[in-house]
Amino acid sequence: MSDVIITRRKALLGAAVAPLAAGVALNTSPVSAKAEMKGASSAPYSRFKLGDMEVTTLLDGARNVPDPQTIFGMNVDKDTFAKASSENFIPTDAGRFYFTPTLVNTGSELALFDTGLGAGGGGNIQGALASAGYTADQVDIVVITHMHPDHIGGVMTDGKAAFPNARYVTGSTEYDFWTTKGADNRVGKMVAGNVKPLAEKITFIKDGDSVASGITAVAAFGHTPGHMTFMVESAGKQVLLAADTANHFVWSLAYPEWEVKFDADKAAAAASRKKIFGMVAADRIPFIGYHMPFPALGFVEAKGSGFRYVPASYQMDM
Repeated sequence: MSDVIITRRKALLGAAVAPLAAGVALNTSPVSAKAEMKGASSAPYSRFKLGDMEVTTLLDGARNVPDPQTIFGMNVDKDTFAKASSENFIPTDAGRFYFTPTLVNTGSELALFDTGLGAGGGGNIQGALASAGYTADQVDIVVITHMHPDHIGGVMTDGKAAFPNARYVTGSTEYDFWTTKGADNRVGKMVAGNVKPLAEKITFIKDGDSVASGITAVAAFGHTPGHMTFMVESAGKQVLLAADTANHFVWSLAYPEWEVKFDADKAAAAASRKKIFGMVAADRIPFIGYHMPFPALGFVEAKGSGFRYVPASYQMDM
């Protein structure tokens, strides 16, 4: 058998060099220019069909953050955090965070869910919109899932509404908290500048309310006092816009009990992760997570006391 293998290998090598022996010329001229390095990059948007609707995720920005255990897994020891990270091929000395607003085109209205970091925070929602083929004045509805700065930073541009023709929708619990009890907080002050001036254009909703035909609010309190997710449904197809219910595909999804620095009520946030992703896993519904690896679309499977994240591949293109 080994003789046969050697003979075949020789035959293949011989076939490869035969053109040279036959006098085929090689390009031996010197390289005229060295191509420059372009740097890592991602497409600024990703779009898929959902029944009769279109859903577009927009990459507002991404950044690396050092020492991720100062944010995630604050209630577990260093070795436990390191083991979970290693098992998922991710480093423990840094994490990468994505910021992903979502557009839903219902066919009659264009709804934007969250507005990103804003130009002052390094966001580029307007550029992502343009890349996706839209302009700010085409947005009919701006939905604010919650009022952390990376979600409301792009509401205003130079003191004016960035989406001039839009009406606004947000949870009444969320708005009431940041304009009363949380008004003196850093977030509350940003709400006062970016959201409160638009109060006359805002529709305030609660759990179970409809934003537009086929889009329903689903409460997921804990990350903030009135944090909301949204179920989008068309022609029997569904996707959940999960916002910040889970902020990392391992450190939050696989370990929903791990405490997260930015969760206002850590116990309530953990309970919301279990409830929301338990539903998503049981019904095999895809979801979009605001901070998931771009394009931020994936599935979850219940595994142990948490969930296994499965990034979407071609499922939504079928």
